[in-house]
Amino acid sequence: MTQFISSQLDKSKSASAFFFNTFDELDSDILDASSSKFPPCYAIGPLHLLENKIVDKTLASFKSTLWKEDVECVKWLDTKEPSSVIYVNFGSITVITSQQLVEFGWGLAKSNYSFLWIIRPDLVIGESAVLPHELLEEISGRGLLASWCPQEQVLNHSSIGGFLTHSGWNSTIESVSSGVPMICWPWTGDQQPNSWMCCNKWGIGLEMDNNVTRDEVQKLVIELMNGEKGISMRKRAGEWKNKAEEACVVPSGSSVANLKKIVYLMQTSAM
Repeated sequence: MTQFISSQLDKSKSASAFFFNTFDELDSDILDASSSKFPPCYAIGPLHLLENKIVDKTLASFKSTLWKEDVECVKWLDTKEPSSVIYVNFGSITVITSQQLVEFGWGLAKSNYSFLWIIRPDLVIGESAVLPHELLEEISGRGLLASWCPQEQVLNHSSIGGFLTHSGWNSTIESVSSGVPMICWPWTGDQQPNSWMCCNKWGIGLEMDNNVTRDEVQKLVIELMNGEKGISMRKRAGEWKNKAEEACVVPSGSSVANLKKIVYLMQTSAM
């Protein structure tokens, strides 16, 4: 992870400071190591929590999502019991094969848990993302398929008990700050180290092999939602949620303090 961040910082050595969408307690070792080699590194995240605290409400309509959100899924979540639904989303650019789509689908179906699955129109490589008719019949009433959703709102919904994710950083930090444990299926880039950190350092993730099988999906979903490891991860995820909120919401929080430092640096450099 440190090597990955360092490779990115190498490209911008002329900068006077760097800031990251994380918080000190989550990534203190990486931030310290990076600051020893490069200009000061400041954690000012999770950014969406900080934004909720400081941004004027008139800007609430500005979204960073690339897709139109389906808010009807939130109404569906309202009908579900607490921590009873697994949320599945592989981000805005990850693509999978039609066989992987089917394996994920049957694994979710066989787990017998309700699930909200985001299936973009371009999710499957070279063809439409279509599930077999018999699978759609199997999950009827228990699985909801949507093209996109308001992810922050979904992750903070009381019915969500777990997140099957590609481990992109935005999804990871949003899940951390929402207190939701993860099944990590990394695809490329920083997703592999993000997954490793979730599973091996922060204690809030189970990693899935790249070779997707319905049996493994079923096993991991059941473990995440109600297994011994899943219960432990959910408790740990709740602890990280509290720490993320302390960093961004409390006036003396580390991310609030770091943002003030950045503002001061900008003001003094402009003089």
